[in-house]
Formats: sequence, C-alpha cells, structure tokens
Amino acid sequence: MTTTTPSRGRRRAPSRIDRARGRAAALQKPRVILALLLLLGLTSVMLLDGYLRAEVGGDQRVRDGASSSKVPDEIINGGPIISFRGGRATTTSVPSKTIALTFDDGPNPTYTPQVLKILEKYDVPATFFVVGSMVSRYPGIVKDMVDQGNEVGIHTFTHVDLSYQSDTRIRREMTQTQLALAGAAGITTTLFRAPYSSETDAIDNYSWPVYKKLGEEGYTSVFVDTDSDDWKKPGVSKIVKWATPSGTSGAAVLMHDAGGDREQTIEALPEYIEKMRAKGYTFTTVSGVVAAQNAAAGAGQQANAPAGAAGGQLQGGARTGTDRLQAAHREATGATLYEGKALVMAVAVAEYTVPTLSAGLVVVGVAVMGRFGMMLILARRHYRQRNRRRFNWGPTVTRPVTVIVPAYNEKECIANTLESLARSTHPIEVIVVDDGSSDGTSQIARAAAERLGMTNVRVVRQENAGKPAALNHGVRSASHDIVVMMDGDTVFEPDTVRQLVQPFADPEVGAVAGNAKVGNRNTVIGAWQHIEYVMGFNLDRRMYDLLRCMPTIPGAIGAFRREAVLQVGGMSEDTLAEDTDITIAMHRAGRRVVYQEHARAWTEAPGSLKQLWSQRYRWSYGTMQALWKHRKSLTDKGPSGRFGRVGMPLVVIFQILTPVFAPLIDVFTAYSMIFIDFRAALCAWLAVLGIQLVCAAYAFRLDKERYRYLLMMPLQQLAYRQMMYLVLIHSCITALTGGRLRWQKLKRTGEVGTPAGAGR
Repeated sequence: MTTTTPSRGRRRAPSRIDRARGRAAALQKPRVILALLLLLGLTSVMLLDGYLRAEVGGDQRVRDGASSSKVPDEIINGGPIISFRGGRATTTSVPSKTIALTFDDGPNPTYTPQVLKILEKYDVPATFFVVGSMVSRYPGIVKDMVDQGNEVGIHTFTHVDLSYQSDTRIRREMTQTQLALAGAAGITTTLFRAPYSSETDAIDNYSWPVYKKLGEEGYTSVFVDTDSDDWKKPGVSKIVKWATPSGTSGAAVLMHDAGGDREQTIEALPEYIEKMRAKGYTFTTVSGVVAAQNAAAGAGQQANAPAGAAGGQLQGGARTGTDRLQAAHREATGATLYEGKALVMAVAVAEYTVPTLSAGLVVVGVAVMGRFGMMLILARRHYRQRNRRRFNWGPTVTRPVTVIVPAYNEKECIANTLESLARSTHPIEVIVVDDGSSDGTSQIARAAAERLGMTNVRVVRQENAGKPAALNHGVRSASHDIVVMMDGDTVFEPDTVRQLVQPFADPEVGAVAGNAKVGNRNTVIGAWQHIEYVMGFNLDRRMYDLLRCMPTIPGAIGAFRREAVLQVGGMSEDTLAEDTDITIAMHRAGRRVVYQEHARAWTEAPGSLKQLWSQRYRWSYGTMQALWKHRKSLTDKGPSGRFGRVGMPLVVIFQILTPVFAPLIDVFTAYSMIFIDFRAALCAWLAVLGIQLVCAAYAFRLDKERYRYLLMMPLQQLAYRQMMYLVLIHSCITALTGGRLRWQKLKRTGEVGTPAGAGR
C-alpha cells in the first residue's frame, strides 16, 4: 500500500462550497413551490371538471309515495307556479288558451341551438330551466338564449334531487348556478324548478320544506300541468299529443332540450307550435303568466282576458330586443358578476385541459405498454443470446485491471468496500481517491488495507473537487489499460471484476455496464428501490444493450478502456450525471458499450425519502443535462448518429416524457373512481398493475431474485412511484428555468457488507 500527497486540483475553500450549496438550496425552493402549484392547479382542474359532470354523493331521485300530510291542500291542488309573499304561499295557474313552454336540463350544444332557432322562427318565447354545470360549460348558448328574449330558471347545478340534501348542499346548488348565469349572461334569476319534479300534487313532506325555504328567499318554484314525456322518445306524434292540454285549458308544458337524444323533440316542436296556434293558443313565459294574473287581479277582470295581451307584449318585447331582462331576471353586478366570470373562465380552462390530458393519457398508455412489450421481447432475446453455450466475448481476459474508488466522507462504508475487493478472483490494483474527506476516510482505508494485507492499494488524497475530478485523478494514476469504477459505498462479489472485464476481449468494446443491486433491501424504501433496480434499470439495460445504445454505465459498477476515457476528455464536470455523460461520449467516439449482467455490485441505496429525493433529483436533472450536451448526436453520422437517432429518442421518451406524463394514469384512475365508475376504474388500474407485475416477475427471474419482494409492488405503485413522478417534474422545471445543481453527498450507514455469493 502506498500513499501520495494531495494533488493540486481545483481548490475550493469549504466556506465557498457551503455558500454555493446555500445559494443552490435557496434557488430550489421557488422551483419546488412552482412544481407544487402546478400539481395543485392540475388537481383543481380535474376536480372542477369532475364536479361539472357528477356531484359526489346524493345524486339520485327521491322515491315516490312519500306522505304529503304537511303540504297545504291549496298548494297540492293549485296551479304550477308557487310564490311566497309575506311568508304565505300562493299558486298561479296558466290562463286558458295560453301555453308556458318550458325546457329542462340544458343547455346542450347540439339540441339547445336548434330549439332556439325554432322558437325564433315562430316568434315564440320559452322558459329554460338550466343546469348550472351545463351553463358554465356552454355560456355562449345561454347568452344567446337570454338575448333572444327567453327566460331562464335554475334547475340546480348538478341536477341533484334536493329533497334529502342538507341546507349547505341546497345553498351551494343554487348559488353556483346563479354564478354560472352571471358569468354567462350577466343575470341572475328568481325562477326555480327542482329536478325530477312534475305536478304540484307530487309535492311531499320531504320536498315541501325545500320549496318553502327557497320561496322565503325569493324564489318562485315552477311545476308543470302537461308533460310531453319526450325523454321516453315515444315518437313525434305522441310528444305532440301528450304536450297538448285538454279543451281550452292553459298549461305549463314540459319538454327537454338536453339530457339525452332529443331529435324527436326537435322534430315535434314546430308541429306542436303550429297545432296550438291553430287552436288559438298564445305562447308566453312563466313571468308572462304571473304578469297576466297580476294584471287581471289589478283590473278586476277575468284571468283569461288579458293573458294573450300580456303574452303578446312579452313576445313583442322579446323580438325587438328593447328589454333584455325578463321580469324574473336581475342584472348581475359587483362580486356576483366577477365571481361568475371567474367560474366560467375556470370551466373553460378545464374544458380544454381535460380533453388534452385525455389525449395525452392515450399517448402515455401506448408508450407505457409499448415499453413493457419492448423490454420483455428484447430482454428475453438478450438473455437467450448471452446464455448460449457457444457465446463468448473472445479469449479470456486475465490481465490485471485498476479499480478506482472515489471517496468523500465514506468512513462508514470504505472498509467494507476494500474487504470485498480483497476477495476478488481477478488480479487488481485499487486506487482510493479521497476527495478532501473530513471524517478520516483515508486513514480508515489505509488501516483496512493493512489489516487485510492488501499491498495493491493506493490511497490518494486531493482537495475537494467533486466526483468527476476524483475519477479523473484515478484514471491518470492507473497502471493498467482497463479501469473499473465503483462507488465508495458499494461492495463487489468475488467474481465481479472477472465477469465485468470479459467483454473487453472484443476490441470494439470500450465500456461495460455492470449489474447494480440494492444491498439494504430489508426496509420498505429499500425494497421499493430493489424492485426499481431490477425492473426499471437492469431490464432496461438488456434492451438498450441489444439495440447498441446503452445510455448509462452506473457509477456503482462500470469498466472502461483507459485510453478511451482519456480520448473523450475524461469524466466531465459539465453535468451532474457524469456516468451518463461519459457513456454517451463513448458512443460518439465510436466505442461499443455493453451490459454484463453477471457482474454484480451491491450498493447502499438512500435510506430516507429526503435522501432518495435528493439522489433521484440529481440523477434525472443530470440526465437531462447530458442529453442536451450531446444533442448534436442527432445529426451525427456513424456510431454517434446511431445513438442520437436510436438511443436518445428512447431515453427521452421512456425516461423523461413518459414518466412526466405517467401521473395522468393515476390522476385519471382517481378521477374515474370518484366521478365515473369506481369498479371499472379499479379494474383498469389492477390490469395495469398486473402487466407491471408480469414484467417485474420476468425481470426477477432473469436476475435470479426472490419473488417475495414483489409483494411490495402494489404499495410501491401507490406511494413510491408518485414521489418519482414529482422528482422528475421538479427536475424538468429546474431545467426549463435554467437552474444548476451541485452534487450532494448522501448520508451512509455502512450496513451493506461483503456479499456471500452470487445472489440473495
């Protein structure tokens, strides 16, 4: 064992490093906040869109047959319009030969404009009881509706039966619909029709308190005299027949412009208008009916005498547009108007965002399934190719190699690392490059080498300059033409180095990636990372190896031709992923990079979520830096161009874009479970999990790992994977905002000891 004096690397005073790290941490906080805000915004948009389509809970019709003992007889036997004055309920009937034409459940982008066109053609006003969620989605239709002189009323926000709802829910349904009307047409309304309501004799003890409470707040509840039952789609003739009152009776007539296929309603409406006019009927709005009764009462005349006049005045006013506001309308002002506009704007964002995300989900789904398929097929082919008896790299490599161990404050692990190298079955020299450690790493390394009787160990100290500088120092100091690089917290199996260097029998091979394993896998976080290493990393490497576009030689275990490393300028400090950077540089220099799955290294994975976030943040951001640095390979010729046009797109698609958008799968799964179909969404999620389990089980089989760790996979999908998504999104924001990170040291425990054999 020999020692050397500290090298004259790039000197950095500890205080300067501390200040740089402090500035980097300060710069990261706004980016973390931005990432969280983006996540919150997406979640809010999804929840808003789901709320517009289906309220969670309580969206069902109250059963018929309830008692009406508490409902006044004059209400049950009265007219279809119920108003409250001075705490007393009164009803209004439609005058004879008068039709108050009403439509429920709109607006609908297909049918409502057709209804409006027919009404305009026949100069007929109508009252539309609109659903607030539909108003916020199609505000332009409601504006046209009001501008045309029609009247609007509230049909709740989510079409929920209010009879069994809490006061809070009722108030929310009404208020949100008023806001939607304010944002869409600049008005509010005093008219209300409850979903699933019909004639007044259907009011029961559960629904009556709702009407009474809303009446005391100034709302007029509107029922029907004649129901066309057009929702049953009975045919045009029956719709016309069922909507026609008997004799010369007036009627509030119910039709629907939304809620399903309304083609029969569209066809029946002109025929119905012509039929009723031929019978001498006049069309008016609900406010027209109330105005007619008030006029009749004030003049002391019969109710039916001025009804036509009142209706005619409304029609005339509607057609000339001189009075945009109907009697039931109030002009929205102040906070109501601006809150309504904000609601409509937010819904517009959701209306564009969710379909876009849905399309993205399809793309991501295809990409994810495609990746699984590629990994399974190519990994199987790689396994069969490399495990044929006749396969070999060439003459057995027996010459000594140099193992470089960069170390910075590795007092917990360095002794284990050297102990594992002492058992190597291949001749090696070991260079431990102490990168300015302050915890006695170099002394511990020297003591361990003396204790183990390792005369082939050199401990080199340098001023703290970073891992790339430490590796370059080791490469320059190496005595042999093949260098093996490993981390100071990693241990090798006795046969690892021998297996790792055999591909160098092929003169085209410039670098070899080994098989990194998680040593501390007996914790939940460790088990999650173990699954990820076996499936996400090593299965990927088989695929990339077969395609000859390996993107990364892991820092924990990799081997290089020394002259190839020097040819590309050594390990670069340009990126945080020096392992990815040097790998791509090897491709661009025309060197072949291969994967040797039989060369195993056991590394200590982060033991806490904070350390895991820090490590993966650095990895993902460093990978982006490396890809950007080598972007010219996209247009290069030869081996460099092959990586640029095959490897780089695969890395971008499978390691950046797909993971960034993969949360859409979970987001839409949760969205579907809450708002659409819980069982179907759960089955779909389990199906995807099943496919992943199959891929993971196959990867475990290839690596001869125990399947029991796969029991942690469902929990990994629910927790660990979400964290990895956030890390990558955070990295993307950092890249887009031009941030720069420093390499951060992880806290080690030294719990990964020398492996006993070939697998655990």
